[in-house]
Amino acid sequence: MKKKTVVDIIAYLFIILFIYASVNKLLDYDNFSTELGKSPLLTAFAGYVAWAVPAVELVVVILLTVPKWMLAGFYAAFSLMTMFTAYIVAILNFSDYIPCSCGGVLQNMTWNQHLVFNIFFVILGFAGIMLYENEDTKKAAVEPLAA
Repeated sequence: MKKKTVVDIIAYLFIILFIYASVNKLLDYDNFSTELGKSPLLTAFAGYVAWAVPAVELVVVILLTVPKWMLAGFYAAFSLMTMFTAYIVAILNFSDYIPCSCGGVLQNMTWNQHLVFNIFFVILGFAGIMLYENEDTKKAAVEPLAA
């Protein structure tokens, strides 16, 4: 399989993930915001975070769909998933109360399953960066994502 194809598949997986997650958060904004407010780590920032997270997820989607911004999109996706993963680790290890601020399919996962899911996407993000930074992939990446 060509590196460009693998890079595109990784980008598509992030695009699907972040569109799904952001739309879910925005459609159930009241619940998402309320649950964030219950988080011992985010209580003071819940209102801001409730809008910022889906907004950033949608910005990452845009970055990943524009060929000249794809590398920035991979860095942003990797960073976002790393932060989400660190948040889960902190909640699991340092909090008495574990809020449920995820929606859709993700809310049916246990926190440990969610951690594994996030780690998988952190690895995918890193792989996307490494593959994209390969010279051959960079040259091919000026072409838009195949429809």
